[in-house]
Amino acid sequence: QVQLVESGGGLVQAGGSLRLSCAASGRTDSINYMAWFRQAPGKEREFVARTSWSGSSTYYADSVKGRYTISRDNAKNTVYLQMNSLKPEDTAVYHCAARSSMKYGYTVTSVKDYDYWGQGTQVTVSS
Repeated sequence: QVQLVESGGGLVQAGGSLRLSCAASGRTDSINYMAWFRQAPGKEREFVARTSWSGSSTYYADSVKGRYTISRDNAKNTVYLQMNSLKPEDTAVYHCAARSSMKYGYTVTSVKDYDYWGQGTQVTVSS
């Protein structure tokens, strides 16, 4: 079992920056990939970014490429999402997700292909 706790959300003006953190605990050795998703009011949860738990594989949604950076600190069992040049349309609840290393072959952007989820942290971008 893996537990994920997000932090770092808040209110920021358009053009500003925030860094989100996702602290993992439990059986972190079972994690293969870590990802960020977001969900705005009235919309489905959408993929934002993904990184391998080890290695250097990263993948981003087109909407955030060049503005967001996903990174990790395995010693701290923490994944980060650096968000720059924020726009009002970035406003959403941001969730951290983990995929188990016991599973093989998945769609990187699919909510259903991740096994563990945090409770989310609110990001609000004002114009």
